[in-house]
Amino acid sequence: MGKIKIAIVGIGNCASSLIQGIHYYNESRADDAIGLMHWDIGGYRPSDIEVVAAFDVDKRKVGKDVSEAIFEKPNCTAIFCKDIPPSGVKVRMGKILDGFSEHMKDYPEDQTFVLADEDEPTEEEVVKVLKESGAEMLLNYLPVGSEEATRFYAECALQAGIAFINNIPVFIASDPVWAKRFEDHGLPIIGDDIKAQLGATITHRTLTDLFRKRGVKLERTYQLNTGGNTDFLNMLNRARLASKKESKTEAVQSVTAQRLKDENIHVGPSDYVAWQKDNKVCFLRMEGKLFGDVPMNLELRLSVEDSPNSAGVAIDAIRCCKLALERGIAGVLYSPSAFFMKHPPKQYTDDEAYRMTEEFIQGKRER
Repeated sequence: MGKIKIAIVGIGNCASSLIQGIHYYNESRADDAIGLMHWDIGGYRPSDIEVVAAFDVDKRKVGKDVSEAIFEKPNCTAIFCKDIPPSGVKVRMGKILDGFSEHMKDYPEDQTFVLADEDEPTEEEVVKVLKESGAEMLLNYLPVGSEEATRFYAECALQAGIAFINNIPVFIASDPVWAKRFEDHGLPIIGDDIKAQLGATITHRTLTDLFRKRGVKLERTYQLNTGGNTDFLNMLNRARLASKKESKTEAVQSVTAQRLKDENIHVGPSDYVAWQKDNKVCFLRMEGKLFGDVPMNLELRLSVEDSPNSAGVAIDAIRCCKLALERGIAGVLYSPSAFFMKHPPKQYTDDEAYRMTEEFIQGKRER
């Protein structure tokens, strides 16, 4: 089948888990593919994915082979695949713009980014790298709140003629203007803001849908999250959280029987706890009324390693994007976006999104 050639912007914890997974799920695990939603998608297996270009702004990563860079500080995710051979792909200096929050300078170097002292590339230079690398799609793993930087790389993808997978809560696929531009260029796009394989949002959505199906009136709910990776440190700057809170909140609101008033729902990051590293802890509470208006409440604590949780979904999004390229499908991939992302252009229940994505993979649904 050949390789699926990808470029990545942001060689942080999520990229580290994804690249580890590409090597971890090799042919020797075909009969024991624990942790994958799909071993095979359209003939493509995880090990068919190849990183051909990478961008970052941290001096400990820029200039190093991707296979080394994914283990550099401040990355702190679980290492489940150590034996990764050199890729021959060097991490290039990326565009900073708003991809770095100034408050992060106040933290120890092993917790935060250390900006490389190199010239930032122009749009033309990034496009040139993408074209020469043979990349078929660009994955966005920039920090939350990187509005300008995300649009810069989305534009680079358009100009390079490659697909775009937007894993962060900056609204590109769910922006009609950007969506149309990708469609007009004949390129697929999946977005926005990747769901975890089994994380806070998917659990919250599933329980909210269960309340609706079982006739339980949901009256109030919160989802509080803590973590110790650079994502949580970055989000201490509350000015960067507007799209993140909207994305996570709408993911839950979209499956309620009746939309909750703003004061009755709180979903979002709560605090940075350095020693948690890449472990994310979610505290979830849901209050409602049962038969006869009798009150009930549910409390749940979920602890997961954040970045492998994300990679388990990204590895499928990449392969679905490849199918779209092969089939000549342009614009938003609505089914994969609804299943893989928190803030897709069109929201569906997870049961519906799962069914639609399976039909897309089988070629029974265009997008």
